[in-house]
Amino acid sequence: MTSTSFRTACVAASLAFAGVSALTAAHAASFDGDWTVAITTLRGACDASTTLAIQIRDGAVSGRGVFSISGRVAPTGAVTVIVAADSSNASGSGRLSGNSGGGSWHGTGSRGACSGNWSASRG
Repeated sequence: MTSTSFRTACVAASLAFAGVSALTAAHAASFDGDWTVAITTLRGACDASTTLAIQIRDGAVSGRGVFSISGRVAPTGAVTVIVAADSSNASGSGRLSGNSGGGSWHGTGSRGACSGNWSASRG
């Protein structure tokens, strides 16, 4: 009797986790699409500003062009991203809501450490 109850509990837990996983993917998918990100440097000797095209698919962030872009968007809209090109790299975090968002970033360019903010819009 105990092994049957344990097995039933395991099956129930597996189904519950599968439901949570599907729900999480559905919420992350609400941010799916093509986004434009405007990056502004506030401190350091990096370029004053640049614009990146990114895509979000099932909560995964990726990019096109000369930059390597990777990251994740949580169902809450919290986003983390890493951008790299040649010897430069940066990490950023912030929040998306609906069709826009923003946050901050910091990194190291060919001329030293830099930081600033970013804003994003979908479409």
